[in-house]
Amino acid sequence: MAGLKRNLWYERIMALIATANLGLVAFDMAYVPWRDFFLQRTIHIANVQIPLPLPDVTPLYDPIKGIEPHRDTKRYLQQVSDLEAALQQDGIDSEPVAAQLEALAKSSVKMVETNPFAVAEKSGTLEKIKNRMRDRIYGSDNPDASSRKAFNQFWSAEYLKEKGVQSELEFFKKDVQRLIETNYYRSIGENGKPTSMFFILDTPFVMLFGLELLLRSLLISRRFKIRFVDAVLWRWYDLLLLIPFWRFLRVIPVALRLDQAKLISLQNLRDQATRGVVSNIAGELTEAVLTEVLTQVQVGLKSGDIGKKLIGAIDKPYVDLNDKDEIQELVAQTLQLTVYKVLPKVKPEIEAVLRHPIEAVMEQTPGYSLLKSVPLVGGVPNQVNQRLIGTATEAAYDALLASLEDKVAADLVSELIRSFGKVLVEELQQGDSLEEIQSLLNELLDEVKVNYVDQISQNDVEIVLSSPRQVRQIKGQ
Repeated sequence: MAGLKRNLWYERIMALIATANLGLVAFDMAYVPWRDFFLQRTIHIANVQIPLPLPDVTPLYDPIKGIEPHRDTKRYLQQVSDLEAALQQDGIDSEPVAAQLEALAKSSVKMVETNPFAVAEKSGTLEKIKNRMRDRIYGSDNPDASSRKAFNQFWSAEYLKEKGVQSELEFFKKDVQRLIETNYYRSIGENGKPTSMFFILDTPFVMLFGLELLLRSLLISRRFKIRFVDAVLWRWYDLLLLIPFWRFLRVIPVALRLDQAKLISLQNLRDQATRGVVSNIAGELTEAVLTEVLTQVQVGLKSGDIGKKLIGAIDKPYVDLNDKDEIQELVAQTLQLTVYKVLPKVKPEIEAVLRHPIEAVMEQTPGYSLLKSVPLVGGVPNQVNQRLIGTATEAAYDALLASLEDKVAADLVSELIRSFGKVLVEELQQGDSLEEIQSLLNELLDEVKVNYVDQISQNDVEIVLSSPRQVRQIKGQ
């Protein structure tokens, strides 16, 4: 028990390590698309930016993805900082401020024309900057205004003095500078793809999982006396933790490890997946087998092979496997069931069937109708008719009972059945009867395939497959 507990704790520790590695893989895959969020750590609700208490991970993770500040946008933001310093030191009407404003106006036009955001696939960010600058200068009612002219006017002493230096600089930092800061440059590796040094973080995990798989495989190989390769394939899903590509597939071994460590349960998911696969295979297989069987029977009917084999089987000596005449037994069982159980219950119906033709014949007899109309005498023919039918049915029933208790009579009945079958087969060979029967059977099989085989639904198969599972649940209760 203690060994099992230690093993469970080991499985849980390794499952949590694998989960941490999967989380790191997910973070790496989401970092570039979500870098703006990691950089600014804010959310927008009703046009209000709400800062989140999260650490800035971009200085640590940008080097892993080969990301560095773009030189043009970095230089542009540095010019804005220099302008703020000149404004504080010399004022809006000084020559240094005028020089800085002229330089920013030229840099803004260059930014619009060269689009340094394209390298990072962030051209949409530049469009946002242009739209916000146009709205600030010309208002939202003039969307076709030139963004270059808007920048030139914004970075002018006259505009800043008119609108207020402090308020315009606050607008720029809040609505424009935050967008410019999201731009970056990402280097390209020798393989022609963007640089990624994620393997530096991933290698320790891969080495740990590789060592664990090696030790597990050796243990399984010795315990179950199988080859090392087969032992590795025993836990094939752990191989997904070692491959340096398609890392998203690691969700499979992580989920299985968490299930084995009893941290989550995949039983329902496993049952549904297995059930879906098996039901699909079972449905297709059942339909294919039944269709093939019926098709082969149809081929035999069309070629006449089945009829010939049945006719030929009559003349062949019968092979008895158990010293028992099954035909005689079947006839005896059927007769006993019919005589003792069925006939007593349907005796009124039999008498009604016999009474009808006798009455029909009597009705055609001259004077019968006149006799029925005579008072006190008209009911006599009907009574005689009923008594006659009752006597006949009783006699027939007694004869059947007697035959059941007479072995000789049973043998005669069996011989009658054999002779009947032989004569029937011989008559089938005469004329076109056999061909017509085969044709009708062939058409019947076509209808069976259309109405039953081709309509085997997935639900029918799933109902069948659910039966063993329900039995196991009942046994477990």
